[in-house]
Amino acid sequence: MGGTFESMKGGGAAIALDEIEISILRSLAVQLLELIGPGAPEPAEDADPLAALFAEGPSEPPSDPALARLFPDAYGAPDGAGDEGVDPKELEARSAEFRRFTENDLRARKREDALAVVRSLDGLTPAGDGAAVLELSGELPLHWLGALNDLRLTIAARLDITEDDESAVLFRLPDEDPRKPMVMAYLWLGGLQETLIETL
Repeated sequence: MGGTFESMKGGGAAIALDEIEISILRSLAVQLLELIGPGAPEPAEDADPLAALFAEGPSEPPSDPALARLFPDAYGAPDGAGDEGVDPKELEARSAEFRRFTENDLRARKREDALAVVRSLDGLTPAGDGAAVLELSGELPLHWLGALNDLRLTIAARLDITEDDESAVLFRLPDEDPRKPMVMAYLWLGGLQETLIETL
């Protein structure tokens, strides 16, 4: 085992990570948590428990491109492409309504995924050979998949990578390009995500 997820007996996935890999993954997950923002405040003891179910979130899309990738509009592209015959203002209204009632839950799930990554890495201590084995079972593999996906989306937004130009941009950057470390992280996270999916 080295740098990729492998299946465990009885289900789940395991990967050997060295101290640097642990540090990078943890740092990225913490930055993702900071980007997503704090959770909703705890309700008061005498608060109506159903009120939280109907709490409204934002209706406007995020201005940060990374957050816009993590929380995209539900209806139509910004230019209305693909929604022939539908008034763009109607699509905007539908997206705003959908966002108001779903974004809080989506943010909570993304926070939970990133926190699961941080907590599972916090318990790792590399052994004498410089690596520690991370074992994911139960719900942890799904949390990791969600967080790896969110990290890749965030990095892609920061690097202005779209699906169409991904390979051209990623593989032709010179080593002195300041974006190179983030590109390497993006590719590494993609490899982790792919091998984790294969183990499941």
